[in-house]
Amino acid sequence: MIYPQDTQVTIIGAGFTGLAAAYDLSRKGVAVIVLESEPEIGGLASAFEVNGSKLDRFYHHWFTNDQEVMDLIDDLGLLAKVQINPTNTGIYYANHFFKLSTPFDLLAFKPLSLLDRIRLGLLVLRARRVKNWMALEGKTAHEWLRNLGGETVYKIVWEPLLKGKFGPYAEQVSAVWFWNKLKLRGGSRGKGGEERLAYFKGGFVALAEALAEKIREHGGHIQTNVSVSEIRPKYGRWEVLSGNKIVSSDKVIVTTALPLLAKMIKNWADPPYIRQLERIQYIGNICLVLELDRALSETYWLNVNDPSFPFVGVIEHTNFERPESYGGYHIVYLSKYLPHTDPLYVLEADAYLDYALPFLKKMFPNLERNWIKRHHLWRARWSQPVVEKHYSKLIPSEDGPVEGLHLCSMAQIYPEDRGTNYAIREGRRIGQNLAKKITTN
Repeated sequence: MIYPQDTQVTIIGAGFTGLAAAYDLSRKGVAVIVLESEPEIGGLASAFEVNGSKLDRFYHHWFTNDQEVMDLIDDLGLLAKVQINPTNTGIYYANHFFKLSTPFDLLAFKPLSLLDRIRLGLLVLRARRVKNWMALEGKTAHEWLRNLGGETVYKIVWEPLLKGKFGPYAEQVSAVWFWNKLKLRGGSRGKGGEERLAYFKGGFVALAEALAEKIREHGGHIQTNVSVSEIRPKYGRWEVLSGNKIVSSDKVIVTTALPLLAKMIKNWADPPYIRQLERIQYIGNICLVLELDRALSETYWLNVNDPSFPFVGVIEHTNFERPESYGGYHIVYLSKYLPHTDPLYVLEADAYLDYALPFLKKMFPNLERNWIKRHHLWRARWSQPVVEKHYSKLIPSEDGPVEGLHLCSMAQIYPEDRGTNYAIREGRRIGQNLAKKITTN
């Protein structure tokens, strides 16, 4: 492994934030290297092979109003690879399926009385009209949603989703986080009110690989299987250590989870700063991916409003992207957010399938195990920051405690939530800003 000697910027992490930063730095002539601990690039958007095609390890799509990702794809000349489709969404509640793809479906949502259906519709409209999100910072999502829609709407619709997403942290989640989710989904609908989502042909990893190719064309370097143990300032520059290898550069951009950065700089950073990096909590995710020889349903995204289930969503990817892309197999994701200390987090793929299958059969009684031809289990320790009340006060600055160290992680994306669109936005922003400083000095 050879590291370039003339590096100006070292970027830690080859997810979309790191790659987007490297893209704008490299095309401005800045010497940049990206170091990634995993064997593949992409971070949470990394992929694996299914019948000769790449498939995202964790389900991915973006909304039609996600402009940053579309602008990047346009820059790369790859707009022809974007497909936008209407999707079917629904809720599984009390052993029944309910379609919730359009506002009209809400009128038929029988678990709620007519009055509560009206309350739910008004809640969504009121939430989307909020302009000053800072006014929500002192409220939790469960307080805010109860006040807007009443107890019944909260218990049936919102509480199961909060618990499914954040588990033991559900009642700590800020109203700002939930407000942004409602706002974002409301802006990605067609004329008939149906939700429309976008996908990159070949999976999100194809976009990451196209980005990496451009970085290399511009003279940048990307190294995988490089686990960074320490970052330290030295003689006005920065050293990044991995094993017995050292990369020296003028500046460093860290895109990893904040507690990982804390470990990298603990030998010299002040304890209060380390505590700030460790203060934000993260929840993990396990995602069971099934390859089936037939479809489970016609629904793309099914929220499971029953916290006792070992998955919060059933995402039937091949109701969005055609099964022919995966050798005719139907792809289903079963996603579960949980602390990394939960016993389920460490289960192997076979054991987790054994555990999850009875719940899936409860939803789909005709399902037989022999429909499942292959299965895969993926884990993400740092999947989702827990966005608490007054989160803006918890986020560390982009500029580190010593000149030349910069932070650009998904925990700092606020008031928006983590996601490819915002990872690209923040990566490009810091890349462009540093490129301007470097090239004008």
